[in-house]
Amino acid sequence: MFQQSDQHVDSYYAHTCADRVIDRTPLEGEHDTEVLIIGAGFSGLHTALRLALAGKRVTVLEASRVAWAASGRNGGQAILGWSCDMPPLEAALGLERARRLWDGMRWAARELRDLPGRHYFDCDYRPGHLWTSVMPRRVSLLTEWQHEASHKWGHDGLQFIAKEQLPQWVASDRYQAGLFDPEGGHLNPLKLALGLAAAIERAGGRIHELSKATSYREENGRYSVDTERGCIRADVLVLACNAYLDQLDPQLSSCVLPVGTYQVATEPLSEELAITLLPRNVCVTDNQFVLDYFRRTPDNRLLFGGGCTYLGGMPKDIAAATRPYLERVFPQLQGVGLEFAWGGHIDLTLKRTPDIGRRGDLYWMQGYSGHGVLPTLAGARAVSDAILGQPDELALYQGLVNDRFPGGKYMAAPLEAIGKAWYRLRDSL
Repeated sequence: MFQQSDQHVDSYYAHTCADRVIDRTPLEGEHDTEVLIIGAGFSGLHTALRLALAGKRVTVLEASRVAWAASGRNGGQAILGWSCDMPPLEAALGLERARRLWDGMRWAARELRDLPGRHYFDCDYRPGHLWTSVMPRRVSLLTEWQHEASHKWGHDGLQFIAKEQLPQWVASDRYQAGLFDPEGGHLNPLKLALGLAAAIERAGGRIHELSKATSYREENGRYSVDTERGCIRADVLVLACNAYLDQLDPQLSSCVLPVGTYQVATEPLSEELAITLLPRNVCVTDNQFVLDYFRRTPDNRLLFGGGCTYLGGMPKDIAAATRPYLERVFPQLQGVGLEFAWGGHIDLTLKRTPDIGRRGDLYWMQGYSGHGVLPTLAGARAVSDAILGQPDELALYQGLVNDRFPGGKYMAAPLEAIGKAWYRLRDSL
């Protein structure tokens, strides 16, 4: 499995949070709790906070540091929806039940805007997401979603942006049209995670870093989890490890494929240039199969990402690998300094549908497929509500069947890489 560390990677986010990171003690000795959550990323933190506020005794184990993995390194784009889009959800659940999941996503968008103020932290949240089309033939995807979102899912605030209007949004000739969603937004994900962790501890929850769970077992209706230095027993166990679940639960980990992805942050730009690039300060994605995504930071940098590696590794020089794509979108940034370059791993499912469920008092959340800022919060509500005795929303997620990747442990990644190469070729034609 991928090597974990006791320090956050050298990302732009870690740079902005240097004065917010605190050391949390590893788990040592024998302990007991009501709810044990393994993984201090968005899924685990949101679940822990909701349960702690409801009066549960909650403990979180983290193998590295809070938000060490994807939750502290991602693009910071809080976009409504799931990586699979709505058709697979409707096919699996039917219109009404899929509509309930979509309503939960819109709740998550509102909740994420309110959480920082409610719990006294800042995460640089800015409203607005622009979904763009690179190819003229894919402009119809924007208008079709605008119509479907309004007429089928009750999401009627989307605004179509024609090509002649795009310079008011993004200073690039690459795009043919856009679709603006005022309910989306962007933020500093590591600031969000650290704020959630502090709120959990104020509510009475406990977080242990550098406490990798090595195994778990069910004994007499409770769960016992071993770490390198201790053991803890719980009535309820939540697995929120995502791409790092590995051998802790081989059955669940066989349903996700860890995929590498990476991004860069430029040196600080002049305020005039930064505003010119993105006049409305929205985050931007495109509708290519391997998409570009970018946004502006409060200190006038451009954060840009989109590359991915299905075989799990990272380019030797992430900045050099990313620069051609950045300059393809913004030729005016040719040669700009790239001050930070980093990567991480996301957890893909075969159909890109989320994998959220339970077996008795064992719960899990995984499979966000690179689209997790809002879905993790929606999933955490479903799991925490079920633990508190209200399982209806979790039952919706349990209606989504996520199969194991074909090819097993050694062939799943190469087979997915071949598929990705085909879609990338199709994008280029």
